[in-house]
Amino acid sequence: MKTQAGFKAKQKLNFDLLSDSDLKTIEAYSARRMKRFLGRSFLGIIRSTFLIGPDGKLEHIWDSVKVKGHVGEVLTEASKKGPRSGGVVSAFF
Repeated sequence: MKTQAGFKAKQKLNFDLLSDSDLKTIEAYSARRMKRFLGRSFLGIIRSTFLIGPDGKLEHIWDSVKVKGHVGEVLTEASKKGPRSGGVVSAFF
């Protein structure tokens, strides 16, 4: 997507950003649920992070993430697992 390419360039990211416009991955991870804002209910995407092991299995899930301090939590948990070739997916906002 054009907006992602611009964001990636501006932030000088060295990894690809993914888009899930058909919501298949978001729904597979149960990251799309009912939310409430200003007394109104709506279907929205829950900010979540998933730590995925080198074998492709989920090792840890953070649900309803708050941004402050979250990166540290993820890095701490990932470091407990030792060297790895898996990854962290935190793209659901």
